[in-house]
Amino acid sequence: MTGGLVRRLVGVTTGTELTAALVMAVSYPLMLVSALLPATGVFVAAALLSYAGDHLLHRGGSYLLVRMGKARLGLTVRFLVRQLLLVLLLARTEWAGERLFYAAVVGLLAFYALQAPHTALIMVLRRMRRLPIATRNIDLSSMPVPDGPPRWLTHRAVEKVLHTELPLFAGLLAAVATGTAAFGYGGIAVTLLLVLVYAAALLPFLRAKRLPPPKEEALAWFDGWLREYRPVVALYFSGSKDSAYQVNMWLDTMAALDVRTVVILRERAILSRLGTTTVPVMCVPSAVDLMNLDLSMLRVGLYPANVGKNLHLLRVPTMKHVFIGHGDSDKIASINPYAKAYDEVWTAGRAGRDRYMLADVGVRDEDIVEVGRPQLASITTRSGPLPGRIPTVLYAPTWEGWTDEPGNTSLLLAGENIIRGLLASERPVRVLYKPHPFTGSRDPEAGAVHRRIVAMMERAAAERAADPRWAAVAAETAAERERAQAALRAMEESGGPGPALAAVWDDASVSRDALTPAAEAAAEERGIAEWNDTYWRSRGWWEHRVVTGPRPLLFDCFNESDALVSDISSVVSDFIASGKPYAVTDSAALGAEEFRRQNTAVRAAVILSNDAARLDELLAAAHDPAHDPTAVAREELKHYLIGPDEPPSQARFAAAVAHLAAKAEARNAAQGAVEASEAASVSAVAAPAESPLRPVPAQEG
Repeated sequence: MTGGLVRRLVGVTTGTELTAALVMAVSYPLMLVSALLPATGVFVAAALLSYAGDHLLHRGGSYLLVRMGKARLGLTVRFLVRQLLLVLLLARTEWAGERLFYAAVVGLLAFYALQAPHTALIMVLRRMRRLPIATRNIDLSSMPVPDGPPRWLTHRAVEKVLHTELPLFAGLLAAVATGTAAFGYGGIAVTLLLVLVYAAALLPFLRAKRLPPPKEEALAWFDGWLREYRPVVALYFSGSKDSAYQVNMWLDTMAALDVRTVVILRERAILSRLGTTTVPVMCVPSAVDLMNLDLSMLRVGLYPANVGKNLHLLRVPTMKHVFIGHGDSDKIASINPYAKAYDEVWTAGRAGRDRYMLADVGVRDEDIVEVGRPQLASITTRSGPLPGRIPTVLYAPTWEGWTDEPGNTSLLLAGENIIRGLLASERPVRVLYKPHPFTGSRDPEAGAVHRRIVAMMERAAAERAADPRWAAVAAETAAERERAQAALRAMEESGGPGPALAAVWDDASVSRDALTPAAEAAAEERGIAEWNDTYWRSRGWWEHRVVTGPRPLLFDCFNESDALVSDISSVVSDFIASGKPYAVTDSAALGAEEFRRQNTAVRAAVILSNDAARLDELLAAAHDPAHDPTAVAREELKHYLIGPDEPPSQARFAAAVAHLAAKAEARNAAQGAVEASEAASVSAVAAPAESPLRPVPAQEG
């Protein structure tokens, strides 16, 4: 428990990271003391520890490095402090006042002075290799895009150029240890030469033939590609990096359509977090660039989120615009008056239609189409826990939202009570806790509650591991779990399943090379499924678990669980597809009857107050389907919320796309006929005025 608390406080996630952080923290005071004594051997050992700790934290991508940067202890500062301590060591030895001492000071000044042009080159190259439109699955071979600098020159370039000080540092230490100045002078010269060579190696890539085409040419190329490819449907998305799940959930649906599709993104941060897809993707950050593209061939625009940047595509009159959302729920966001801006609003089932009718926000009933939820196909159904196992209960609260209404999330008022009740249940269950990615992003108190819940989960997991009953089960399955853990580590070391989440340095080369054939996409999908299976096998079916990050997905947690506790959000509506029991928290204290009246999705739920007193009813249903009185009501509610099982949702969605595309085509044809008629009328009216310019016909007689 104490170790977990320390790790969270310092911003590390593993014991190795914590050890590296502690080693680095101790090394600097040790260098200071050994420089003052002076004790050269101790100084050398402490300096090596500082390098090793820094390297391990960088290799692991530790969040502690971010915190250190915010505290003015970034990488450059740490190198500078280490070098100043080396200068102090020189000053405390016989080299004080000698030419080598002054050469060391001048050498360090020159070292940092030469880093300025190197950093400038890196920044200029990165900007010049950034296409106005970043892409995935678009063949740019005819643009063309030449290779950029090799990755070893650009990846973590600041860290690498700082490490060119190693010859200087080692040479000066050797001079102190041996009394030979040549080591120091040689080290200084080698370091300065390395910095110059590093910068010079970047210069050839600034030549015009090594750069992508200028912005105007690139935009003209994309216009030509659009006219040739002629996409019919566009999935359009804008949002923060943490909202990438909202567009990712629609990628498979888009790929399954039998018309040409394109994904249009507005933020590069979303592009780097985009899931695997074979659909062409265009990331157009500039509103001016987007509005100047020729999008006249598009017929249907699909919008998963209501954001201001939607306006930049909504202005295109030759297409029909549809709000498809990123989940079906009774939240106020599901009846946003902004929806009036779209030609149609597509809901999962009848419940979505009725919400708009009752809310009376201006969305007409004839503009609502029920298409189901194609994403739910991966959710499996099960009645009761697997034989020989205890039930798994998933607590998946939504985030605090933009307002302070108590009904937004159960986390603030009920979260700890829910977790406490689940962990203390007389009939044991395994608890999975998966918070919303935005938790704590607006209200710090929500983040504080989340951290307390994580501490409760870790404490309960440790207690269960020490319990003889579970220790025996653990011993029986240890070999299998160890094999799964080894396989999981191997997958992670090879990059893990799915797309890389790291920031992209060479935008142009990545866009050129990011082509995903269908076979590769299928193989990656199999890899994700294998990772998911291995992840759950590497953990005991009795072990409590906090699940954060992009993997495993929420739906994977659904399939692993036997019951759910959540809030008014799309999580509930989606979980209903599993047919399993669930509970929803009435955090606003409306009372069960009023809560059901206001929120369709809770009509077949166990209603919890903030004290979570009725959790036993949910646990009884999770343990034994015979004690599940809401099963029939859940089946009826499922059809109301997400529509019938037949025809499949993907088929209904595709039919809605085809129907709307035909309406857009008919509108454009009618508009073209009107414009042609108006042009003819104008021509006829103008004809008499042009008569003096015509030849005069010969008169008869």
